[in-house]
Amino acid sequence: MVDQSNWDWETREKTVPMDPWKDKFNWVEEPYASPDGEHVAAVVNQDEEEFNVCVNGETWENPFEKIWYLRWAPDGRLTALVSDMAEWTVAVDGVPWENKFAYVWNTLFSPDGKNIAVAAQNDGMYCMVVNGKPWETTFQNMTYFAMSPDGSKTAAVVQVEDFGEGEIHKFQEGCFTVAVDGQAWENKFVNAWNMAFSADGTKLAAEMRHNLYDYSIAVDGRPWDKVFQCVWEPVFHPVTGSVIAPVRTGGKWTLAQDGEILWEGRFLQAWHQTFSADGETLAAIVSPRYGRWTVAVNGRPWSVTFSTLVSDLVISPDGSTIAALAKEDQTWKVVVNGAAWSNTFHMAWKPVISPNNRHVGVKVEKQGKYTVVINDRVWPQECEAAWDPVFSPDSEKVLLRTVENGQYLRRILPVTEITG
Repeated sequence: MVDQSNWDWETREKTVPMDPWKDKFNWVEEPYASPDGEHVAAVVNQDEEEFNVCVNGETWENPFEKIWYLRWAPDGRLTALVSDMAEWTVAVDGVPWENKFAYVWNTLFSPDGKNIAVAAQNDGMYCMVVNGKPWETTFQNMTYFAMSPDGSKTAAVVQVEDFGEGEIHKFQEGCFTVAVDGQAWENKFVNAWNMAFSADGTKLAAEMRHNLYDYSIAVDGRPWDKVFQCVWEPVFHPVTGSVIAPVRTGGKWTLAQDGEILWEGRFLQAWHQTFSADGETLAAIVSPRYGRWTVAVNGRPWSVTFSTLVSDLVISPDGSTIAALAKEDQTWKVVVNGAAWSNTFHMAWKPVISPNNRHVGVKVEKQGKYTVVINDRVWPQECEAAWDPVFSPDSEKVLLRTVENGQYLRRILPVTEITG
């Protein structure tokens, strides 16, 4: 993870004028603020087939024919997918990788930002590329991608057997598997989907389908002994290394661990399971009855339910604070430990929990304006754009990144200035 203690947590306000960008360039695309808030960047058009990236008013040294998917790495480097002479690659702080491809997409970052990966295609064959170096092995089809927590490994679902449009029998024999760093598992499946690496990166689990009716989880290529009517994305227990996945059995959903049923409760749906860092608390989004959604913690659902959906479940490292978003019709709410905040919004984004587990901050939108809410207290500033709040390591301050009246602002506020 990135050490945030060396960020500037003392300067109350910094600004970057952005209105002049509109006069300087033909057009300016969506802005992106750096994780530490010190920079704001956007893709800009300088001329026909000439694009660049503007960072705090200054462009990269060299333009490109096309630029898209501008993203900041966690360590503060700025990346983009760029094209010149109809070849695509990744540019990091304006410097493109040496290897070029017919197409690249789906940028992935390790938590510390040191490793950057993308999916790539060349001559109709696919592979992953890590820090500019492609896998040695390529595949005729590739979907679903994952990177280990330390960024040392990448994985993808790949096709390893040919089959024609009418060769249903061959498809049902299994033509897909998972490749890790370009090495495909020996076992082949009818389908494979979402994957998860263990905390140390030594193991990989994936959703898979044996045949048209039987689903399971494969760990390092070996399926669980038991099959289910359906499964969802697995996760690893952060301490024991066991694999936990939502499974459908007897027409209902629950959680299974290493192939054995873990939760006694049965739900109409269960997914997006999330552990606390110590592994003692396991929460998941569930549907306890038709048309109602909530969160279950260690198998026990919250008493409050919602009609449209529950999403963006997060849990503090110690398990004491669990937050999620809930939607009732067209209204969004924030729910913390089973209680919905009194404020409602037209849109809300994934909650952020402070390091001391006592504060929950959320970027929200209402009437086309953006702001931040902490512990159900709305920051009164209305903004043209905003990013997720970032709490200081001691949880006493919050970093707010916004666009207001044609300028980008970086603010450091005491949390109590918002919460009271």
